[in-house]
Parts: sequence; C-alpha cells; structure tokens
Amino acid sequence: MQKWGENIFKPSVGNESLHQVSNDSGVRIVNFATPKNSVVRSMMFPHCKIRKYTWTSPDEKTLSQIDHILIDRRWLPSILDVRRFRGADCDTYHCLVVAKVRERLGVSKQAAQRFDVERFNLRKLNELVVRKQYQVEFTNRFADLENLSNDEDINRVWENNKENIKTSAKKSLGLQELKQPKPWFDKECECFYRSKKAS
Repeated sequence: MQKWGENIFKPSVGNESLHQVSNDSGVRIVNFATPKNSVVRSMMFPHCKIRKYTWTSPDEKTLSQIDHILIDRRWLPSILDVRRFRGADCDTYHCLVVAKVRERLGVSKQAAQRFDVERFNLRKLNELVVRKQYQVEFTNRFADLENLSNDEDINRVWENNKENIKTSAKKSLGLQELKQPKPWFDKECECFYRSKKAS
C-alpha cells in the first residue's frame, strides 16, 4: 500500500482522490498512465465525497473510486470536470462517470501550408520517354557538383541541389493538380452558429 499524497503520484493523479492510500490496482493505473504521458483526470477535481466514489460493494458498506478517465497530458485542459452520477440505473454496482469536455476546432499551420506545397506528377515516371527526359535533365543540372571545392558552404550547396531537383522535376514531370477539399463549415453550420450566438 502506498499513499496517493506522495509526490511521485501527484503529476499523474493530482490531489483530489477519494482515498489516501492506494492498493495494487491504484499503483498499476499510475504505472500504465505515466509511460504514455497520460494523467488520471478523474482525480483532479474537488468534489464532495459522494461525487467521487464510483463503486459500492454488494453489502453497501464499502465505497471506492475505481473507475477513472485517463487522457493524454497535452489535452489536459480539454476536460473541464469529471464526476459520478448516481441517477443512471445501469444494473451494476458501478456508477456512471461523466466528463465535461471542451474542444476547440482549428486548422493547424501545417495543414494550411500543406496545400501550398508543390507536388510533382510522379505517375509520369512510369512512361519511359518522360523518365529518360528527367534523367537527362537531372544529370545536366548536377554536372557542376564535380567541380565543388572543400571551401564551399554546405548549406548553400544543399539549397542549390534542392532547387535543381525541383526545377528538373517541374520541367519533366509537371505539377500534380490537387483536389480541393470540401469545406466542413457549410451554410447549415453557419446558420446554427449564428442562432446559438444570438440566443
């Protein structure tokens, strides 16, 4: 038996556990969560004891907090509250554990930039004529590499090589046409959003 209050457990379980001492199962859940960079979010909200226990023994004398919600640490602020609800009749000794979740939707910078990147039509390399043309174009542009001295700046050489590869591919293969994704935030979503904002 170990105390939940020990500092080694606090990053994973917080300070709001129903129990002061953990059994073997409690230690196991910490050992499961820690390597996965997860936390037991259900033990981090201050509630009265009646909102914390999730299991009642058949004789109704023992109350325990054994059902939990785990979440990756980077999404920690997304869970606003976790508590048990006694009203749900599930025909079990366990209580319903409910989390209040808030998620912000947004397009990441990487996703936005992905559509600006040039993509070459690599399928054309299956055609023998195009493949030969690309090889000739590529070889001609890299003929200058044989005359490089040891004093050359490696970053400048790399930038030149990268541009040579892109220019050769663009000239021989052409660019691939990207399919534009359908916007998920359509007029129906906009109307719903405005009605919620107005109310």
